[in-house]
Amino acid sequence: MDEIEIPQYFICPISLQIMKDPVTAVTGITYDRESIEQWLKTAKDTICPVTKQVLPSSSCLTPNHTLRRLIQAWSTENASGGIDRVPTPKSPLCKSRLLKLIRELEVPGLYVNALKKLQVLAKDNSKFMEEAGVPKAMVLLLIRCCNQSKTIGVEQALRILYLTWTPSGEIKAAVNENHRIIDCLTWIQGCDIANPVVVKTLAMQVLKRVIEAANTRLLEKLKPEFMEEMLRVLKLKFSQQATKSTLQILIQVCLWGRNRSKIVQANAMFELVELELEKPEKNITELIFNLLAHLCSCADGRAEFLSHAGSIAMVAKRILRVSPATDDQAVHILSLISKNAATKEVLSEMLRVGAVTKLCMVIQADCSTYLKQKARAVLRPHSNLWNNSPCIAVYLLTRYQ
Repeated sequence: MDEIEIPQYFICPISLQIMKDPVTAVTGITYDRESIEQWLKTAKDTICPVTKQVLPSSSCLTPNHTLRRLIQAWSTENASGGIDRVPTPKSPLCKSRLLKLIRELEVPGLYVNALKKLQVLAKDNSKFMEEAGVPKAMVLLLIRCCNQSKTIGVEQALRILYLTWTPSGEIKAAVNENHRIIDCLTWIQGCDIANPVVVKTLAMQVLKRVIEAANTRLLEKLKPEFMEEMLRVLKLKFSQQATKSTLQILIQVCLWGRNRSKIVQANAMFELVELELEKPEKNITELIFNLLAHLCSCADGRAEFLSHAGSIAMVAKRILRVSPATDDQAVHILSLISKNAATKEVLSEMLRVGAVTKLCMVIQADCSTYLKQKARAVLRPHSNLWNNSPCIAVYLLTRYQ
């Protein structure tokens, strides 16, 4: 193969390999379809790799049939020299075909079959399908299923929506114009549905993306029932991914309006502490502590946190055992408690369960200067109470004076 000279115009500028499906961009440069589509999908800016000109998101890649036939003929002639033959590529996805399938979603006898076809296409054509309006069609279909209490096709619609989702203006508009999608994805969690673990996990992953795309007004209007359903998902623990997505959703929504109080009222503190006591994976622990820190910033949250007998002990035990991110949130939680709920009983419990000792250890450990300062800020105001206690080692006492 090395002895055969390959015509330069047979080579893709991106992969530097012989093109199997040459297509020409609007800039006039020809690429192998797989390479340029991957480039457009992953590149930060949609520019032509050769000319550096901007490629419009709606620009077409025109099949270069003449060049493909030349490559195929040349490959056949040189097959004896080790050149692989180039097969005729499949016809590219046509927008009119997608629009036809979207229309069939409205027909009761055709929509299941249309969903199956769209799911197959979504695996390799996510960007093109997003531009054709497939994600919005899935949003409307899921809302219709919810309104009619039908679960047929829900799994396929969720998969298609997940595969074709991109953080574009069209997606955000579809979510904010059809806010019932949040109720729909919440409704799925309580459904008696086939393949429940997979479907409900997928629904939580999609819901996470919906919440990220939702505007402030929509997030501020979330109902207490939404928070209760999220806590129910946490309690059921039907998959690690569902738990992770649920925690990310709660962290996102607690920043808006009265959502923090709604989450606390849904018994979040108890469920979060109980979940952490089961020693979940590191990334789950980090999310739990992130959410606990947010909720402890309000009086109701601190009161509910302290009502759990093992809350302070759990926080203390995780310090210096999980990750720097967890250490930061744990010290922040203890800081909020010691500043705003520092009753004699609470301070005594912090000493008894080892929280004070852990704060002293943070000061002498290889932690950031910022974290050490936070630990000192917790220790200093209450040093008179803690100094004379047998619950803390003598060598630690001088560390925060």
